[in-house]
Amino acid sequence: MAAQSIEYVELFTSDEHSIVEYFVSSFGFTQTAESVSDGSHSSLLRQGTVQLIVTTGRGTEAFLEEHGDGIADIAFGCDDAAGTFDAAVVAGAPVISSIPGRLVVSGFSGTRHTLVTRSVESSLPADRTWTPIPPGGQGSTGHIQLLDHVAVCVESGTLADYVDFYADAFGLAVYSREYIEVGDQAMDSIVVRSPSGGITFTVLEQDSTKKSGQVESFISRNNGPGVQHLAFLVDDIVTAVREYGDRGVWFLRTPDAYYDMLIERMPGLRRKVADLRSTNVLADRDEWGYLLQLFTRSPYKRNTTFYELVQRCGARGFGSANIRALYEAVEHDGPVG
Repeated sequence: MAAQSIEYVELFTSDEHSIVEYFVSSFGFTQTAESVSDGSHSSLLRQGTVQLIVTTGRGTEAFLEEHGDGIADIAFGCDDAAGTFDAAVVAGAPVISSIPGRLVVSGFSGTRHTLVTRSVESSLPADRTWTPIPPGGQGSTGHIQLLDHVAVCVESGTLADYVDFYADAFGLAVYSREYIEVGDQAMDSIVVRSPSGGITFTVLEQDSTKKSGQVESFISRNNGPGVQHLAFLVDDIVTAVREYGDRGVWFLRTPDAYYDMLIERMPGLRRKVADLRSTNVLADRDEWGYLLQLFTRSPYKRNTTFYELVQRCGARGFGSANIRALYEAVEHDGPVG
């Protein structure tokens, strides 16, 4: 009865044109279909195996008022959608829709999960009629291959409850856990994953006994728990950052001291440091290899959801050491711009 894959992610926005343009022109997604019905408009964007739906208009108002632009639906592909729906309801998931072919439950705060039968073909929301958009003349070269993971921020004291819920409702098992302490701030992180590996959530909560930090700040701006970022796996992060940056994506800057310390921390990357420094790309390693990553600035008014690019060179982790390394570099070299 477990959920196995993320079929699509749906983003609600008050400015569909700008957000579609952001993903198409800057990140290289292709708009493949659109749906118009009952005062709402949705655009389907694809790149690699990633499917994003950008929706505005009727049905988005309450979410946008409470949370601003952000991820409203993470659709799970299931071997048995009806069985997974029943398990989720037993686990306590509030029912949003129980119509056959439209099984939807609440996940956290305003974010829901549509449950669909997993298939080799792309699944689309059954409550909309889609009109294909002929290819050609849109999008730029993309480097995105798949959705690596989804990072979710929850209130302090609720992390264990959410992890238990996703295990009981959707069959997501604990993959790893870590307590990250940086200066006078700290947070707990638990990664949950589907049996297939097609769904990976990194769930974060602030340690309420420490000074307030990023997680609590996000929850305040988002008015509750929500998707902090989507991480896209790319083939070549240095090239991707340069191309996407030229097309208008704003990435976080990294203090120069980080790279001086990186040579000591990861001497095997000495030859790559110049490229990493010039693109602000971060590096981390674990027992299986290393990864390269970089975060965008949020393109939304409330400064909530943002995006991550990650290139995996064997590593299975999520770059937690970079949080500490960045903190130390900022202390040494001033704040990140």
